[in-house]
Amino acid sequence: MSAKNMLDNAIENFNNAAAMLEKEYDKELLDILRHPGERAEIQLSPLLSDGKIHIIKAFVVKHCDAVGPCKGGIRMASNVTLDDVSALAMEMTWKCALIGVPFGGGKSGVVCDPLPLSKLDKQMVVRSFARNAHNHIHPLIYVPAPDMGTNEADMGYIKDAISHAMGNATTQGCYVTGKPVILGGIPGRREATGRGVMLTVIEALTVMGKNPKEVKVAVQGFGNVGSVAAMELFRMGCKVVGISDINGGICNSDGLDVVALQKYYLEHGKLQGFPGSKPISGEDLLEIECDVLVPAASGNQITADNADKIKAKIIAEGANGPTSNEADRILEEKGVFIIPDILCNARGVFVSYLEYTQETQQEQMTVEEVNERLSKRMRTKFRQVYDFAKERDVNMRQAAMLLAVKTVCDAKVARGYLP
Repeated sequence: MSAKNMLDNAIENFNNAAAMLEKEYDKELLDILRHPGERAEIQLSPLLSDGKIHIIKAFVVKHCDAVGPCKGGIRMASNVTLDDVSALAMEMTWKCALIGVPFGGGKSGVVCDPLPLSKLDKQMVVRSFARNAHNHIHPLIYVPAPDMGTNEADMGYIKDAISHAMGNATTQGCYVTGKPVILGGIPGRREATGRGVMLTVIEALTVMGKNPKEVKVAVQGFGNVGSVAAMELFRMGCKVVGISDINGGICNSDGLDVVALQKYYLEHGKLQGFPGSKPISGEDLLEIECDVLVPAASGNQITADNADKIKAKIIAEGANGPTSNEADRILEEKGVFIIPDILCNARGVFVSYLEYTQETQQEQMTVEEVNERLSKRMRTKFRQVYDFAKERDVNMRQAAMLLAVKTVCDAKVARGYLP
């Protein structure tokens, strides 16, 4: 998705909700939420292993902190822009409000391709970001986490850089989530979003009266979200007929053994060549014959160009913004049931909330406790959105956005408009 389209889509989603809330809230209040509260551009200048100083641009955006400190990941990519980060920060505001955690929406971007970097050089870039963005990062201001291009090791470096700058052995309170467990992270976080996708899919199948064991699933993306979602749906009895990653995909109408595929992928570093499968492009995978499609790669994968060719009856948005607004309208006319991203992949931020609370209280949750609380929250929120959609006679995306925007508006009203 281009930078302009990503932000345009986020604003259009908000405008659609705002238009239905104009009788309940002041127009000026809705106008405030249409724009980020703060956008910062930061220059990083790390000295890397080639002996040269590299000038790297970074962004921090805080959309709205009415509900609580801003929360959102650090995206590291060569093409990330300030508008990208602004759109993602806005989406995080709605995601946090919908899933019911006391955070607002924030996001960071580092304009750097992490793939060519050595482990040491990437660590230097991450530590440079932590040093230069330290005025923006605080448990009561903005709490970052991993996103595309960053991981739990990077979050550990951020915590270390901040605690070292303070002259302390550790940070007091939670400055960053998604850390290694040994540094105060929480077990089960890596699997959280993919597992949340599975839970919302099972809930959707339940309300539609479908048996998971009679359902065919296709998953676009084989990263943290896609691989876990595929595995969890496979374990629930679904027939996974297609999976793709950045290099292409594989399919088998009789189903893929996802457990064996995981082992194959670890050994070979690719999906192609898996015994019993046929090659398929990532684009064609979206149009495969299936009941459930899980776009869990990057944004803007389902557009006006391919929406009419999609055969799935349920789309579970594991990625952020995988469906354009034009495609949304086409799919709705076809009667496709969409589980929107701010609900479908919100499990990750809920686990971040649990990590935030356990570090604040200096406790440690078990993976069983994490999974139990997550499962209960995801099922409850799915039913809340589903029931609200029926009550208001709107689709799932509209219902999710209405509930989220209403929550943020109520928080703004409760706080008062004066600074």
